[in-house]
Amino acid sequence: MTKTSQSQSQPSGELGPAQREAAWERLGRDHFDVVVVGGGVVGAGIALDAATRGLEVALVEARDLASGTSSRSSKMFHGGLRYLEQLDFGLVREALHERELSLKTLAPHLVKPLRFLYPLTHRLWERPYVASGLVLYDTMGGAKSVPGQHHLTRSAALRLSPGIRRDALIGGVTYYDTVVDDARHTMTVARTAAHYGAVVRTSTQVVGFLREADRVVGVKVRDSEDGRTTQVRGHVVINATGVWTDEIQALSNQRGRFHVRASKGIHIVVPRDRITSEAALILRTPTSVLFVIPWGAGHWIVGTTDTDWNLDLAHPAATKADIDYLLERVNQVLVTPLTHEDIQGVYAGLRPLLAGESDETSKLSREHAVARICPGLVAIAGGKYTTYRVMAYDAVDAAAQDIPQRVSPSITEKVPLLGADGYFALLNQAPQLAQTYGVHPYRIEHLLDRYGSLVTDVLDLAAGDPDLLQPITEAPTYLRVEAIYAAAAEGALHLDDILARRTRISIEYSHRGVACAEETARLVAPVLGWNGERIAREVETYNARVDAEVCSQTQPDDVSADALRAAAPEPRPQILEPVPADG
Repeated sequence: MTKTSQSQSQPSGELGPAQREAAWERLGRDHFDVVVVGGGVVGAGIALDAATRGLEVALVEARDLASGTSSRSSKMFHGGLRYLEQLDFGLVREALHERELSLKTLAPHLVKPLRFLYPLTHRLWERPYVASGLVLYDTMGGAKSVPGQHHLTRSAALRLSPGIRRDALIGGVTYYDTVVDDARHTMTVARTAAHYGAVVRTSTQVVGFLREADRVVGVKVRDSEDGRTTQVRGHVVINATGVWTDEIQALSNQRGRFHVRASKGIHIVVPRDRITSEAALILRTPTSVLFVIPWGAGHWIVGTTDTDWNLDLAHPAATKADIDYLLERVNQVLVTPLTHEDIQGVYAGLRPLLAGESDETSKLSREHAVARICPGLVAIAGGKYTTYRVMAYDAVDAAAQDIPQRVSPSITEKVPLLGADGYFALLNQAPQLAQTYGVHPYRIEHLLDRYGSLVTDVLDLAAGDPDLLQPITEAPTYLRVEAIYAAAAEGALHLDDILARRTRISIEYSHRGVACAEETARLVAPVLGWNGERIAREVETYNARVDAEVCSQTQPDDVSADALRAAAPEPRPQILEPVPADG
């Protein structure tokens, strides 16, 4: 790729229809230093790391940015308090350092401090035990911008969280972690990579590897929308596909250095008024912990579970048993129990856990591993969302031996994500922005926490059409212009991309997005070139997906839930299941 073609990238990292077509042309024409496979947070982070080292980078994703694990987490950018009990001090220290970086420098518009209450249930030993762990948690990451632990009597803990039963605790300890919209964060990492010159293209599925002798020299890709194929050549390919690592590995006909086991975790979303608390909750269970996390102004997220999953990797299904488990656990501490009728949203995700060929490597379950599979092919898997940036620079470091020129050190510790620069100043200017654009100040603050300093790019799309600054009728948390911006600048190609990931309408409203699907489709139709027939098909496909998910959540086991969920149509018509090449 020439410097001239690199300079054609959009200054704002836009991923709209025009950039998409230009990206396809460049994929087939240019030669890249690094070709990244996978558009989750790790793949996006690798693209950003490589691009900011001055390398020529392409990232391809079969579906949508964050369409897998990276949109279905517990929505925390956290250090992993529970890993202290496993004596995994290195992982906790690393994650806390990354949390602080994102809070202060990299993504303060997206990553927010969040106070947690840890209810104590045992006298004498538990308070000093928890206190000693939190002392480590408060200090291991170095300098921090959140308060340390604070100990509470039972009465004080109940004043903070009146929704907890009095007999469910003897006291409490508060500490701080963070909350993040994982899908927006991943998309913003990808857009930042594009801003620095990376070619980022979704709906672009790897269907084979290119080889010269024993070396991988690129990939063959298929456009998931129209079936076009092309070859993408590069010095090194990095497999960053998470739970699909083994499937993509099989395409290369090379033996992997590790295997990935998928572990399913589900979450439920309930209205904020169903649990009275001014802090998030972290609750012990017999096997792990349960989080109750405030989400936006109107919801709680309750999760998670941890069960093996060996079925459809693209669309893991929550079962009635999964949901019952969460309700049973959280209701053990709540004054007013939650019921199935309280649930407004459910989502299931898969953790890519390392499962090595020996007991020793299987212990790496929340660590990450990088391996050079063969010349020109590197794979990375495992890890936590919080440590994506560390995983990214480890992967690029490993890939450097296949790149002819000298590769500069990683600098992403100093590279704020798009929207971070100027965010704090704009927060102070929210009243003036509200007056300029004719919207309520709380709307501006909400938009700032989604777009940061790109907020004016969003609002300017409504110039000449103030109706676009009105809320989506059946999802009033979001403005109509936000749907348009998702299609025009954020790479959304389908209703599901907008309702499930660019916004979180699919989990925040009891109608799961069905009630606003047609309105949203008509808003974005001019941007995406949809006619009436395409609008109807998008709405029908989205509604079928929601219906399949809701039905699967009534099933008793994974197999029956998966069968119902898998029957729903795929919005990307050219998606194929990965199969090994002939050789």
